[in-house]
Amino acid sequence: MSVLKTACVQISAGLDDAANLARLEAMIGEAVAGGARFVALPEYCGCYGMAEGRLEVGAVAEAEHASLKALRDRAAAHAIWLLIGSLGVRAPDGRIANRSFLVNPEGAVAARYDKIHLFDVDLAGGESYRESADVAPGDRAVLADLDGTGLGLSICYDLRFARLYRSLAKAGASILSVPAAFTRKTGRAHWHVLLRARAIETGSFVVAPAQCGDAPDGRLQRYGHSLIVAPWGEVLADAGPEEGVVMAELDLARVIEARRMVPALRHDRPFTGPEAALSSLAAE
Repeated sequence: MSVLKTACVQISAGLDDAANLARLEAMIGEAVAGGARFVALPEYCGCYGMAEGRLEVGAVAEAEHASLKALRDRAAAHAIWLLIGSLGVRAPDGRIANRSFLVNPEGAVAARYDKIHLFDVDLAGGESYRESADVAPGDRAVLADLDGTGLGLSICYDLRFARLYRSLAKAGASILSVPAAFTRKTGRAHWHVLLRARAIETGSFVVAPAQCGDAPDGRLQRYGHSLIVAPWGEVLADAGPEEGVVMAELDLARVIEARRMVPALRHDRPFTGPEAALSSLAAE
């Protein structure tokens, strides 16, 4: 595969699973009509909001997940690769996994990834989030095979941890996926900058489908601006703040060219960490 027509679906998901699914299916159909062979959905695309003061993501066991089954069926019906940005999956111990699924054109799950870095922050103005109160972190980076192309999986807050993406790129990823539900406050300041940085420093395409709009209780304000970024850092598609679909052609030869011009992935050198320097100063 030399050129991959790719689409990002941007949705403002709420607590009504069926309504969310109906909009996702319609937008997947729009992407397919536009020629997309790889369609990417945002984080918590099936259900997302607050209920009785806690995060609600419609978590059930994977084998019982109606949204997962329906989206797998859509991938098979359209014969496309589908990234389900994430769904809440109930683990046997009762905790929730924030899990991303790559589904192949036959509707089978080709890869799973559980979000490693959890969003526990206190923003200015009293805005506070504790994802770890409900979600168990993953512990494994995942490189998936998308029809012979390496796809590095990640979710939202992972974006701030550059080592993950460097590891994925060095393992063979040409495309990095970053499905998200970035807050409006952090999104305005950091979303475009961080996504372009991850593309530039790894010489990879970045596909970042995002949630937009306000969750039903008004507390969760999402930035939108689903992006597709080229390996040299230019933005190929930006969905803006509203629901919709954006598309771009990923010419995978550009990955080779970017890494040839700036071969930084081959230039890592061992170095002594700052802890050793501090220990030396203390000894003096």
